[in-house]
Amino acid sequence: MEQLTKDTTLKSEDQNLKPPHSSDMKHVDQVAAKGAEDASSVIALSDESTTLQVEIDSKGDRAPNRTSSGSRKSVHWNPELVSESPAPDEKALSSSSAARSNPYVARTPTETSDASLKETMESVKGVLGRWGRRVGEAAMKAESLAGNTWQHLKTAPSFADAAMGRIAQSTKVLAEGGYEKIFRQTFETVPEEQLQNSFACYLSTSAGPVMGVLYVSTAKLAYCSDNPLSYKNSGQTEWSYYKVVIPLHQLKSVNPSISTVNPAEKYIQVISVDDHEFWFMGFLNYEGAVTSLQDTLQAGALQSV
Repeated sequence: MEQLTKDTTLKSEDQNLKPPHSSDMKHVDQVAAKGAEDASSVIALSDESTTLQVEIDSKGDRAPNRTSSGSRKSVHWNPELVSESPAPDEKALSSSSAARSNPYVARTPTETSDASLKETMESVKGVLGRWGRRVGEAAMKAESLAGNTWQHLKTAPSFADAAMGRIAQSTKVLAEGGYEKIFRQTFETVPEEQLQNSFACYLSTSAGPVMGVLYVSTAKLAYCSDNPLSYKNSGQTEWSYYKVVIPLHQLKSVNPSISTVNPAEKYIQVISVDDHEFWFMGFLNYEGAVTSLQDTLQAGALQSV
């Protein structure tokens, strides 16, 4: 009974193992033939400027590369792809094309010698040297003016009042047409008298420094305060401008001096022939005032001879 069961099982398994159908064999042959055709095909990859050709050949002499399907393939690069073309000279192309396209462009050979180059360099050095000296002088003048302005405002009892007074005086000068007209309106003058310089400064008085303007003319030194000062007259308070007038022939000496305690404080002492002393300070242009007053002193000495 057991032998009969085993024989029956073997027969059923043999029946399941069928031979391949003829249509399946034809399909396999078609796939193989198509693979053979693909093996001899050429693949071309191209763009605007170059063409890459890769030839797949199974009959080459080189060592074959086997794919998963078993066919041999060899790769051959196009010689045009591995050759280098020389790079063009962009500057030469741009310059030559610009010269051809622009009728206003012309080429002229340069004529430069060592002597002319050296002369040019010396000229440049000279100009830079003069420019540097002028810049240095201007910087020194600006620094001096800044220091004098600061000292001018500090000389007054009130810094704010001094600043406002200087602004008011500048406005007055512009409104009345300049220092020349103010000078002639403030002091008595002769027809041939000419104003040479004017300097904003302070006059030292028993009541303290008084802000005003020192005028230097061809006939005299004259000072007038910017604002009227108060004084008592028979018990009443009155106001008047503080003025000083020294004719040039009455001028004895002009002595500039600087404080040893505070070098920023600079003074000019003016002495008349009858030994009256006047101290001026807080100049906006101290160096200019010293030069002008000393020149005036010499002119006065010539007049008195």
